[in-house]
Amino acid sequence: MKSSLTGKHFLAINDFTREEIMLMLETTKQLKLETKRGQLVPYLPGKSLGMIFDQGSTRTRISFELGMQQLGGFSLYLKPGEIHLGVKESIYDTAKVLSRYHDAIMIRWNNYTELLEFAKHADVPVINAMTDVNHPCQALADIYTMMERFGDDLRGKNVTFFGDRTQPAHSLAMICSKLGINYTHCAPEKYQILPEWSDQFEANNKISGGIFKQTADIDEATNDAHCIYTDVWYWIGQEGEVDERKAAFAPYQVTMDIIKKCNKDVIFEHCLPAGRGVEVTDEVMDSRHSVIFDEAENRMHTEKAVLALIMS
Repeated sequence: MKSSLTGKHFLAINDFTREEIMLMLETTKQLKLETKRGQLVPYLPGKSLGMIFDQGSTRTRISFELGMQQLGGFSLYLKPGEIHLGVKESIYDTAKVLSRYHDAIMIRWNNYTELLEFAKHADVPVINAMTDVNHPCQALADIYTMMERFGDDLRGKNVTFFGDRTQPAHSLAMICSKLGINYTHCAPEKYQILPEWSDQFEANNKISGGIFKQTADIDEATNDAHCIYTDVWYWIGQEGEVDERKAAFAPYQVTMDIIKKCNKDVIFEHCLPAGRGVEVTDEVMDSRHSVIFDEAENRMHTEKAVLALIMS
């Protein structure tokens, strides 16, 4: 599989053009179809992927590990605390050593600045599998899942994200701004996306034609929404803010009343893991509008596309 992306890092959605993102999504469609037909083509025979984690994972570890296997390669899981990265060994030395062993390195690391430093010194492609500020792999799966419901050209569709400015919120807004999709972040002002991110969305939208806006008004946010998205209200490091956050976000819990305000064909997405009964009700999670498990499956197919394109 020859690719114009061969050898490139996959660190942030904004590093890629609309055409390059569409190539990833078109390749996803091809690879998913081959998988469903039982035609597992070994695009990466003998290739090795190192997978570094600084916290536990369900979808990220499984999707990358199985994805590499289906592409004819293999992976090595480096669990939290198993290597010396950032403790007994410098980022530079670790990047250089692992580059000698692997054809690409995937990192789930809670420090984007350190991830960028690692990528700077690595001699093979580095994939961002989530940091403290972004989650580009999730964004690809989110958009591909929308494409399966609404068609390949999503320009003009309306996506609304309820809740905190999490990593998926940043990356989803970014990919929407690249593809001409309208994105609304609905949350109390304190938790809305900051200018360091929204300025980038606005710059992209001048080219793509998309619209980015933020509001605390639920009726405004749900008007003709084609996709409703939410994420957890609190995560690691926010244990002391749980009560405050629950109170602030309570009106923004995604319920069927919110779904009924949207476009009749609206879908519901969540990056998972979800706090059932917290940021979203069971009724929504298990409704006909929910595509959360398609979305989770598509993590593997979109990541396979990234792997095939940058490692080919």
